[in-house]
Amino acid sequence: MPIKKGEKYLQILEAAVKEFAENGYHKTQVSRIAKEAGVADGTIYLYFESKEDILISLFTEKMGDFVAALRNKLEASKGFCEQLKTLVYHHLEMLGANPAQAMVTQIELRQIDPKINQGISAPLKSYFNVIEEVIRLGQQEGQVSKDLDVRLARKLVFGAIDEVVTCWVMTTKKYELISLAEPLYAMLKAALVKNK
Repeated sequence: MPIKKGEKYLQILEAAVKEFAENGYHKTQVSRIAKEAGVADGTIYLYFESKEDILISLFTEKMGDFVAALRNKLEASKGFCEQLKTLVYHHLEMLGANPAQAMVTQIELRQIDPKINQGISAPLKSYFNVIEEVIRLGQQEGQVSKDLDVRLARKLVFGAIDEVVTCWVMTTKKYELISLAEPLYAMLKAALVKNK
């Protein structure tokens, strides 16, 4: 059973982000990840079963950290509108500060096989749950219609944020991703907050 912790584990994950972002998942060899991490090829297999396992572990770790940091920020945010704004800003700040991670998340994870999709579904679902909690808060406060389908609204929020990040990655990051946070938040707020 591979070891899923420790300094070398994290070192390998960081090397994998760099290699996957530069070369793509399919063209990246485990030996290149090992070289970038400064470890022997065999050391990789003490921590990971395969290249697939590296990608799944990478997403699980990064998404776990992402959701934990978001939850901390949301605790300090009062009310639906502030939480929605926090969510949008957090997503764009985190990926804008980590272009290689954004490349892997937006491009590489979308071109892979069903086994990897299954492996990344649980961590992604944890993020979806946070978005749905924010929308339900809006419903409880009376800002968002109680008739609004929460899952559909979550798809709207996530889809909009996700597309903004994907376009940023595809345009080779020629602008600051965070510069789109305020207009994106304003559009999502306008779409979700009911007219009184």
